[in-house]
Amino acid sequence: MSSKSSTSSQAAALRLSALLLGAGTMHFVAPSFFDSTVPRQLPGEARTYTQVSGVAELAIGAALAIPKTRRLGAGLAAALFVAVFPANIQMAVDWCRSNKTSTAQKVGSIARLPVQIPLVTEALKARRNAG
Repeated sequence: MSSKSSTSSQAAALRLSALLLGAGTMHFVAPSFFDSTVPRQLPGEARTYTQVSGVAELAIGAALAIPKTRRLGAGLAAALFVAVFPANIQMAVDWCRSNKTSTAQKVGSIARLPVQIPLVTEALKARRNAG
């Protein structure tokens, strides 16, 4: 792998790490927001899913930040981004049906759905180039 490719891969991994560490932290700082995005069809309490996904995001973010665990962390990040997609869909559906959300929030909740694609591809790139 070239030095430029290595630097680009490291930067992608560190960006994803920061994103996941920040999001994971928010699962504990403002859990009710995340609780509301848990698909109602899932069994059990929404808070459990919020906490488990928060821990997963923190662990994966840490793994991406450490060169020795970056390859594993990047693969897990790609899987996580796919796994949380149903929650993003649920949020978009709920917000679009609600009279309490603004038009901008509704549009934003829909617009964020395709963002999962570059997150997955960046994670896979970071995994492929982790060495």
